[in-house]
Amino acid sequence: MGRLEEKVAIVTGAGSGVGREHALLLASEGAKIIVNDLGDSADDTTAQIISEGGEALSVKANVAEWSTGDTLVDAAVSTFGDLHILINNAGILRDAMSFSMNEAQFDEVIAVHLKGHFVCARAAGEYWRAQAKSGDETQRRIIHTSSESGLFGGPAQANYASAKGGILTLSITLGRELTKYGVTTNVVAPRARTALTDYIQSMAAPENPDEFDVYDPANVSPFVVWLCTDEAQGINGQAFIVGGSGIWWMRNWSHQGSVKLDGEKFTLEVIDANRDALFGDGDTSLPKFEAPPFS
Repeated sequence: MGRLEEKVAIVTGAGSGVGREHALLLASEGAKIIVNDLGDSADDTTAQIISEGGEALSVKANVAEWSTGDTLVDAAVSTFGDLHILINNAGILRDAMSFSMNEAQFDEVIAVHLKGHFVCARAAGEYWRAQAKSGDETQRRIIHTSSESGLFGGPAQANYASAKGGILTLSITLGRELTKYGVTTNVVAPRARTALTDYIQSMAAPENPDEFDVYDPANVSPFVVWLCTDEAQGINGQAFIVGGSGIWWMRNWSHQGSVKLDGEKFTLEVIDANRDALFGDGDTSLPKFEAPPFS
């Protein structure tokens, strides 16, 4: 018997990549799945789940459209009777240096990632709030998808990194809003070979089929699915990098130094005089891209 028997999950961007692996693993643990993507790949994932004895429904819709959140939640409730898990995973890339990026490239990425995450979370939260107010104390889960670009900033990805950084803050905000309704919301930044990263040569599959495939998207899903289980209760508003055989728990911004005046008004000269007190020996240069290594 799986850990998620009788649970109902929505997975966006589930036609391929990590979304597909999330959907397949959730189904293998007993969850019933609403498989969302734009094209026929959603049908392919759904067919595989059903062929392996699971239950799934394909819903082709664009998460950047406001009505899609309600469409997905309504499909889950009308088809399977409830909704317990939302995995926001749908995404696109439109990479360009900031000085070369056009308005469409910026807007499209923000719409699919940041707005798309919010659209689905808003609809799920509305449903879960109503359930909680009616006396249902079932625990619910949202897992969002960010990236290391969102955590550290990625050149040529001002649109993507901004959206993924926004998702980190969105998750914390939703965690504060929805915790009283039994909802936890966390973020995973996958290290995986997907349609968004398959141009990176270092992430190619190993030539030897017996060699461990570090960047196989299936490596990300066990932790994502674990966050959906009862064992993860109490983990809320957190962020993780996940990939290969590694899980890294990441922390949000914290203060490094401070200056507080006792009844005195700040002026440029006062700031000059307190510069060393504020910054001390701290490094005020551009932050290094210090993603945790696999080893």
